[in-house]
Amino acid sequence: MANRIDRVNSLLEQEIGKLIQREIFLTNAMATLNYVTTTPNLIEARVYVSVYPEEKTEEYFKLLRKEVGLIQREINETLRMRPVPKIIFLKTEAQKKAGQVEQLLNQLKKEEK
Repeated sequence: MANRIDRVNSLLEQEIGKLIQREIFLTNAMATLNYVTTTPNLIEARVYVSVYPEEKTEEYFKLLRKEVGLIQREINETLRMRPVPKIIFLKTEAQKKAGQVEQLLNQLKKEEK
């Protein structure tokens, strides 16, 4: 069963990524689809997205929530599977954490010298 969920996650990540890239635009902002997790019963898929710069996160998620119907409809038409999970967009702090790790690494390099 886990193998099927992994394949569904991968497929949804690819298709939703394409749709977001093609359909959702926000000036001076960049969004990254980090990963997708689907419930075992395939009822919902949580799509984790990070936005750069962080100040644009709320504005981008407002736009995503507005267009989730379009994205869901496209996914329903594109994928040949039943049920197609309900898409839920969630924020992830991946870029913020990556920045913190980079800052710590730079600090360690300075201390070594």
